[in-house]
Amino acid sequence: MSLVNFLKSKTFFKHLAIAIVGVILLIFIVLKWLDFTTNHDQKIQVPNLEKKSLEEAEKLLTERNLRFKIRDTANFNPKYPPYSIIEQTPEAYDNVKENRQIYLTVNPSGYRNVELPPIVGISKRNALALLKARGLQVGNKPVYVYDIAKDVVRGVYYDGKPINVGDLLPKNSVIELKLGDGKGNGKSSEQEVKQNSDTDSEGNENEVQ
Repeated sequence: MSLVNFLKSKTFFKHLAIAIVGVILLIFIVLKWLDFTTNHDQKIQVPNLEKKSLEEAEKLLTERNLRFKIRDTANFNPKYPPYSIIEQTPEAYDNVKENRQIYLTVNPSGYRNVELPPIVGISKRNALALLKARGLQVGNKPVYVYDIAKDVVRGVYYDGKPINVGDLLPKNSVIELKLGDGKGNGKSSEQEVKQNSDTDSEGNENEVQ
């Protein structure tokens, strides 16, 4: 039988039909196997973990057969409880597969400590720039002292107590400045206080005599 006659025969078409059915069946089986091994149709909704503690987050994720990893610790955010979840990836209510890893960003326990920069003896304007760069805030109740220089920093207070250069404060702390009033005569406020004290003492001795 010639090739042309074979291609026109019922036998060829029968084998061709069997081959096509076999290929379709094989593709169907492969697709089903892929669905089974990759959980193609399985969808798990990621819970909303915002502001929840790590213990609460772990419980919610474990119940859904999901894993988690702490990706990072952000700067302290006072709007969130300490050690609570600030961000999550994938986001809340996204659909994921079983055993998917959820990345979490955790709020630290508080602001990190920063050093008080050297601001005594410089202008208020320059001091404010240095303090802002360190993450410190300045209150609106400065203490003015008798001094020849106006608005020059003569001291720093935190919680009503004097502090010194290099002292550690929580970032975002509010401090108050002791500033010169510009009404002095060239002597520092401490010298003025001492001079006035000595003068008063001399006057009292003369009165006694």
